[in-house]
Amino acid sequence: MQSEALPEHVRWLSVGAAIAAISVVGIAIGLGIPLLSITLESRGYSTSMIGANTAVAGLASIVGAWFAIPIARRFGVINILLTMIVIGALSFLGFYLATDFWMWFPLRVTLHVALTTLFILSEFWISTSAPPAKRGLVLGIYATMLSLGFALGPFLFSQIGSAGFMPYLVTVLIVSLALVPVAIARREEPSLDGGTHGKSASFVPYIFMVPAATAAVLVFGAVETGGFALFPVYGARSGFSEGDAALLLTAIGLGNVILQIPLGILSDRVSDRRVLLAVCAVFGLVGMGILPFVIQSWYLAALVLFFWGGVVAGLYTIGLAHLGSRLSGGDLASANAAFVFCYGFGMLLGPQAIGSSMDLFGVHGFELAIGAFFVLYLLLIIIRVIATGRK
Repeated sequence: MQSEALPEHVRWLSVGAAIAAISVVGIAIGLGIPLLSITLESRGYSTSMIGANTAVAGLASIVGAWFAIPIARRFGVINILLTMIVIGALSFLGFYLATDFWMWFPLRVTLHVALTTLFILSEFWISTSAPPAKRGLVLGIYATMLSLGFALGPFLFSQIGSAGFMPYLVTVLIVSLALVPVAIARREEPSLDGGTHGKSASFVPYIFMVPAATAAVLVFGAVETGGFALFPVYGARSGFSEGDAALLLTAIGLGNVILQIPLGILSDRVSDRRVLLAVCAVFGLVGMGILPFVIQSWYLAALVLFFWGGVVAGLYTIGLAHLGSRLSGGDLASANAAFVFCYGFGMLLGPQAIGSSMDLFGVHGFELAIGAFFVLYLLLIIIRVIATGRK
């Protein structure tokens, strides 16, 4: 499917710029998103109203995925990246200045359209700047830095607090910092030309073009979002305090940070990344099978969840690398939009499925629902391998 010349060496200026920009945005998200919820709560809004406002983010992500590539093709990848960084910064400022609750809804739309576009174009830029033999390594570095950014954001929030203008100012300044690396690497702009379907107006066909990758990120989005949202409930019903349950989530996050580079390097050494994606899913399924037997011991549970979280996160890293190995140019850009869209769809699907399973089957409905996602993904991989062989 690839038709354009691929780089022989890693274009570190481009890779560094894209990773630096998106990592800075990750810090801002980690700081800004809890800040918004706490601000609304302090203003007296109910949790249902806060949830409704937050849910707009998912719809905005779908809009962003739909329009990211067409506007980048029209105005240029770098120009759109710079524009979306500015829109993201101004959106955070707008939340502080907005006096009426209804104003927060369009601000959620502008913020998450900007963030979604940033993720799509940055991941496309990274993928096109790495040769096939090093793509897994580069994407592993990207995933690690992004995870660190997400972890640093809440830490900053714990230090700054939510009172007054200061946390909003810090968030705006952090987002604005992303302008610097992108501007420095402006001459390294990736091309949206090339590919067999490079001028397609919609990303929808690309959802089914490399299903092993798009289904992997859908499962990861569902498991990550639903698991993190409902693990505090699962932990409490399993006898843990709120603090101990939160520390178990930290163990998952640490696994995510530490294991992405090794998994990325490993993915560069396998001939068919679908096999490694299947291994990640098997590991995810086995982890959920073991968890009920170790959950009474915090240390054993933390050990299992550390490796489980890191390996399962490989569905995102390796899935993105697999996508880059199959497509190029405009095709890869549109496929990146489909990839992010599927992640967002998983975010909507996961919490509902896991929550309903816990209502039906009790506390162990948590492991059953998450395990079911992995089983369905493994069935897809088996069908794809049988149908397409090693193509």
